[in-house]
Amino acid sequence: MKLWATTIAALGLLAIGAWAQGVMPTFSFPPCDTPEAEAAALAAQDFLNAQHTHGYKYALNQIDKIKIISKPGEADTYLLELDFLETTCHVLDPTPVSQCPVRQKRFTAVEADCDFAISNTTQGLSIVAFKCKTETESAEDFCLGCHHLLPLNDTDGIQLIEASLDDFNRNHTLNTKFALFEIGRMTSQVVSGGNEYFAEYGIIGTNCTSPDDDICIPQNHTFAIHGFCLAQGSTKLNKVDCNVFKTQVLDPATNTTVRVQQLLHAHTSGPHHNPTIHGLKHHKLTTLHDPAASGLLSAESVESAELVVPKEAPVVKREVAASEVPAKDAMPDPTAAEPIPLRPVLIAPICPGKKKHF
Repeated sequence: MKLWATTIAALGLLAIGAWAQGVMPTFSFPPCDTPEAEAAALAAQDFLNAQHTHGYKYALNQIDKIKIISKPGEADTYLLELDFLETTCHVLDPTPVSQCPVRQKRFTAVEADCDFAISNTTQGLSIVAFKCKTETESAEDFCLGCHHLLPLNDTDGIQLIEASLDDFNRNHTLNTKFALFEIGRMTSQVVSGGNEYFAEYGIIGTNCTSPDDDICIPQNHTFAIHGFCLAQGSTKLNKVDCNVFKTQVLDPATNTTVRVQQLLHAHTSGPHHNPTIHGLKHHKLTTLHDPAASGLLSAESVESAELVVPKEAPVVKREVAASEVPAKDAMPDPTAAEPIPLRPVLIAPICPGKKKHF
């Protein structure tokens, strides 16, 4: 028993010594709308969109929490809880996400709640780990006349895609026949004449040049021309609008044209197409960085080991009038209350931050 007590005491002294030498990490909680929080959140947004290889780009909506872990001799680590909203820009669309419209609630908006661990190194902000959970607007938020999501294997929706893509291939002048790249989403809307269907899908150029060619092989996705189509119709096709993406864009930083980076892999309607990879609903964000590997995004944290250091801890001083200063020979009043000692006032972190959209 004595040996056990001695061991505990020794460990306690080691912990105190480590804390005194500054080995223990410190934790700070800056306001969510500070420039450093915003910079880290935008770095997370860019990284997320670069890793997300299907569906749509996501835009930052709100910074929920930020926590900075500091340790002497090591880069600071930012732990962030972020809210993102799905935009209407496909991941292949070269349009900057800052210029992409956010999908509105009446079109069944998709939200993503993400946790990020980011290291602030001398080379810049580097993503250590992340995890995301996506969800659509709840059923009680649906309204009469709103767009309702359909499974990606919906028969009527697929017929609309096939008819609209054939119509586009017969009317464009790009000297290539396009094939289905992937289905982004399909929705339906109740109108006076029945159901109206809407489809959003990506397209990819093939080796065929005529819309009447039957056996067409999609081009290598790294060099192929891509596009994105919006189709609308009921029992027959009403209209289709396809935007073919440029393979080169102007880089404002260097004022030169650069090639648009394409996907690492592709889902097409060819023999390797597997529609079950992303299910039959919307494309979910994929966790490519295992959050368990870093230990930073684990739900279990040792709160008792944290040394919290606020960003600012100003000391509140009270101005004392000359008449309130007691004389040196004045006797203390035994009935007077004990003075309250002055202590630093900790500023509570201002979180969550401001919403950028809704």
